[in-house]
Amino acid sequence: TLMKASLTAANKAPEEGDSDYEERKDSFKPNSNIEKILLQLKGNTNLIFSNGDLGDIKAILDDEVRPSPAKAGMIAPINVSIPAGPTGLDPKQTSFFQNLQIQTKIVKAQIDIIAEKQVIFEGEKVGSTQAALLEKLKIYPFSYKMNVKRVLQEGAVFDAKVLDLSVDIIRSKFKNAIKTQSAISLAAGFPTQASAPHSLLNGFKNLVAVSAMTGYEFDEAKKLLEAAKNAPAAGAGPVAAAAAPVEDEKKEEEEDVDMGGLFGGDDEDY
Repeated sequence: TLMKASLTAANKAPEEGDSDYEERKDSFKPNSNIEKILLQLKGNTNLIFSNGDLGDIKAILDDEVRPSPAKAGMIAPINVSIPAGPTGLDPKQTSFFQNLQIQTKIVKAQIDIIAEKQVIFEGEKVGSTQAALLEKLKIYPFSYKMNVKRVLQEGAVFDAKVLDLSVDIIRSKFKNAIKTQSAISLAAGFPTQASAPHSLLNGFKNLVAVSAMTGYEFDEAKKLLEAAKNAPAAGAGPVAAAAAPVEDEKKEEEEDVDMGGLFGGDDEDY
């Protein structure tokens, strides 16, 4: 193509005999991005150059969809059906419907379709009769638009699906990757920038534990241990409240127990 030829010529070193040799011989520098672009120029491919947000450009292109008629010989991308109801065609054109085995009737001097009928099947070639009938009915079942396939940015070529990722999704994926890296680093005992905060925290926990066991104090551990001593024990209040009635009940039971004159103090006939 003309585009491919022009890019190839622009990235070719000037040679003696070229019309622009004197102009380019001292300033020529090969552009690696052109080589990457040339690899993408296959089929009906266009280029869009922009300094704006690539995600916004893709969103605009995705919204710009145009209807397209069915053409004989093309491969159908989707199934196509003709709905039931009036067609606006005069009775002389019933042959189109008969060839496609579509049931019709004449109502008020025009053809009406009795029941919906599928005339094109996905993946199959569109016939001339099908294309002509759809054109007569003003039905344009297909659509076309520009599909963004690849993006070249700062020398890197990547799939256009990356542009569909929002900032929140990218941030979430980054956080998950950092967590995974930290876990691997800690398990392998290989320190990395991601695992360093966890290693420092674990080391501090060990120092506090040693301080609590040995009585050796340092400022950071002392503050933490004092805060732990002053904090109420979890569930201590309810347990004490619940235990009090039990002790009272036991005392009452001990006071009311009848020993049956076991020691001779209560039975005068013994």
